[in-house]
Amino acid sequence: MKKCILLLVGSLFILLGLFFAVVPGPSLIFFIVGFMCFSFYYPKARHYLALCQKALTKSCAFLDKKLAR
Repeated sequence: MKKCILLLVGSLFILLGLFFAVVPGPSLIFFIVGFMCFSFYYPKARHYLALCQKALTKSCAFLDKKLAR
């Protein structure tokens, strides 16, 4: 039961991330939460979670550099 709920929540967040990838919004945040939910049961999701975390780190560093000027 717990696995089913966790996968349902993960799917919802991945779909929200896809929606916000098209419409302006915080898509990386939703992808990270969705892949975090999936990573409990699927090792491949941990890889995608790491990619999303790296992308978020790079974008934050880029924004910090631009805003410091």
